[in-house]
Order: sequence, then C-alpha cells, then structure tokens
Amino acid sequence: MKKRSGIIALLIMTLLALECTAVLAQEYADYPPDGMEPQFLKARVLSVEKVISDYAVPDDFAVESEVIKLELTSAPYKGVVVQSTSLKSGHPAYDFDVEPNDRVIVWAEILDGNIVEAHVFSPDRGHYLKWLVVGFMGVLLLVGGLTGIKTILTLGVTGLAIVWILLPVLLRGYDPIYVTILVSSAITVITLGIVGGFNKKTLTAMIGTTVGVIIAGLIAMIVGSAAHLTGFGTEEATMLFYIPQEVQFDFDRLLFSGMIIGALGAVMDVAMSIASSMEEVMLARPRITQEQLLRSGLRVGRDVMGTMSNTLILAYAGGSIPLLLLFLAYETPIIQIVNFDHIATEIVKALAGSIGLIAAIPITALVGSRLFKTARPGSAKKPASLQRQKEVI
Repeated sequence: MKKRSGIIALLIMTLLALECTAVLAQEYADYPPDGMEPQFLKARVLSVEKVISDYAVPDDFAVESEVIKLELTSAPYKGVVVQSTSLKSGHPAYDFDVEPNDRVIVWAEILDGNIVEAHVFSPDRGHYLKWLVVGFMGVLLLVGGLTGIKTILTLGVTGLAIVWILLPVLLRGYDPIYVTILVSSAITVITLGIVGGFNKKTLTAMIGTTVGVIIAGLIAMIVGSAAHLTGFGTEEATMLFYIPQEVQFDFDRLLFSGMIIGALGAVMDVAMSIASSMEEVMLARPRITQEQLLRSGLRVGRDVMGTMSNTLILAYAGGSIPLLLLFLAYETPIIQIVNFDHIATEIVKALAGSIGLIAAIPITALVGSRLFKTARPGSAKKPASLQRQKEVI
C-alpha cells in the first residue's frame, strides 16, 4: 500500500514538474514581449544603497547587492529617474563600484515607449575617452600646426576606410587578402599624399611602403601556412561561426589580412622617414651623388630600424602580458609556449612585420636615390674645381 502511494505521489510530482516546465518554456518563448526594445542609455547616479543579502554561497561569503537610483541623460528619456538593483559577484572582472554623480551606461528594456526595467551595464567610459581624443588632437595642432591638421585628417581617412570599407566587405565574404591589399594601398596613397603632397618624396615612400607590406604579408602567409596557424587564436574568431550573416570565412586568410594591416603603419612610418630625410639631404646638398644619397638613406633607415622593430615586438608583447604571467606562474615549458596557436600567431605577426619593415629600408633608399637624382634635360656636369670652389663658398 505504501509502495503504491509513493508511486502515485511520484507521478503527481512529475506531472507538476512538467506543467511548471511547460509554463516556463512558454514564458521564455514569448520573451521578449512584442514591442519590447532593449536600448543602451546614458545616466547619472543619484544615490546608492547597499544591502547585504543572505544568499547561500560557498565559503560563507555574504553577497552584496546595491539599489541604485539613476537619472537618465539620453534623449528622449532625459530627466527620467529609474531604479536598478545590482548584485555583486565578488569578482573584480565583473563588479564595479558606483558613487553618486558617476556617469554610467544603462541597459533598459522599453515597451511602448516606457522603461520596464533598467540595469547598470558599465561606467560611461566614452565620456572620458572623448576628452582624451580632444587632448590628442590639441597636442597634434599645438606641436604640428598644419601638419597636425593633416595628421588628424589622415587618421580619419584610415578609420573610415577600415570601418566603412574593409570590415563591411569582409563581412560579405570577399577574399580577405585581396581586399586588405587594396584597402592598404588606398590608405597608403591617401595618407602619404595628404601628409607629404604628391611629389617625388611621397612617391618614394609609397613604393617603399607597398613593397614592404607585400613582403610582410607573403612571409606571414608562407610561415603561417607551414606552421599550421588556424586563425582561431582568439575567442572572437571562434564567435564568427555564430554571427547572423552566416558568412563562411577563410580564417587563415583572415588572419594574414590582419597581419598586413598590423604592419602597415610601422612600414609607412619608416618609408616616409627615409624619404623625408633624403629630400632634406638633397635640399642641403644639391650636388650630392646618387651613391652618396643612397648611403645617406640607408644610414637613416638603419637608425629607424632599431627602434621600429622594437615598437612592433613590444606592441604585440604588451597585449599578451597576462598570458605570459600565467606561463611564468605555472612554469610552462618553452616548447609548450611557442606551440600555442595564439603565441605562435603573435610571434609570426611581430617577426613578419619586422622583416617587412626592414625590407622597406633598402627599397625606399634605392627608389629615392633614383627619383631624387633624375637628370634634368640640358644639365651639364661642371668641373670638379669649380664645384669644390662653390661648395667652399
């Protein structure tokens, strides 16, 4: 009898559980309700009230929650006061403290124009980044003058080329290598043309940059393919499998296109530095020989090479410091470190970019010595004695 009663009770509990599951599933299927629209809004913290909750958590830690009163500052909800409850997890990566008058970003659920619920998403970092950008532009204008204005313009062109051309075209499934080469070439021509004008100096820098970047890309492709780099060294690359556009990316070529873009700025800098110095030498010594001008460009290039190669390697290493600390903390063998996909990818990026940068030095110097010393029609070589006499004068 007791056994039969237990079976009946178990059946009733199972039916109730299935019913509850069905109700929850229906509610989840209907979420969000028709017309509900999530938005990110700016807000100012009015007050913060901390509450200690008695949640059962490991190691007897008390879970702290905060009731935050917010005044929205984004139109069309400017001036609206909302309340948010924030639960602290105890992990600094996910928690952040807010104080009255802090600027924050709010994730709001809006239904029929009314805010149904609001949660603090993050500090309003854009507010501070805006002033950093203003300070950066101010320093460029103060130190560079007209060149600073040109620099700001070229930065805008580069940003727009990447955001409005490169990324949308890649998202449509076009070949990353070809698209990146075309966009990089356009960025090089526009940037150097605006900064230096369209002349022999700019043409020299353009040729040196183009050849250097192509060499860096080819080396990255050859070594990356031989080393079986997958292109999945980061979580973001893996997430591209699940984007709504359902694009079939070639992750190998996507990786190599990123390497080309990463090397472009440094190679462009080196090529323009060499071309500018060679032009200045020509203006100071118009009668310098082609061989002397070539050696001058190479000497400048060697000096720049030492610092710019460090710049590339330090830039890539700087982004991997937490990972390198983990390797050091757990005494990971070097043979294991260099064979991680992510680490191998960063090494190929740094060294392929550095090789492209180094290759751009003799190419730029050679092209510059030919272009700057192009013989003019009707020019005649003057006697050496007269030339030395004029140089002394």
